[in-house]
Amino acid sequence: VQLEESGGGLVQPGGSLRLSCAASGFTFSSYAMRWYRQAPGKERDVVAYSSSAGGSTFYADSVKGRFAIDRDNAKNTVILQINSLKPEDTAVYYCCAVSGNLSYWGQGTQVTVSS
Repeated sequence: VQLEESGGGLVQPGGSLRLSCAASGFTFSSYAMRWYRQAPGKERDVVAYSSSAGGSTFYADSVKGRFAIDRDNAKNTVILQINSLKPEDTAVYYCCAVSGNLSYWGQGTQVTVSS
């Protein structure tokens, strides 16, 4: 089982990034997908969720209207489009696959928002 995030980096406030998570080793279409983030000294919090078929999504209030989650079950990938970035969005972003009591995590990708 592998989840590999990519797309993080350093971006100025107001900028955008497109994070990608590539999955392998399990039946991706059977798993809900979540994006979490963890800032230094803080807990890891969920920011976006997609149901297994992609028909249902959820966003944390702090990112609603700026972040968008999208999945492609044919390509075993999930995307997090993040717009209008703020310094407080600086964190390591993780993708997570969840099905019942099973969960798989990626290693994370760093997003730094700074001028």
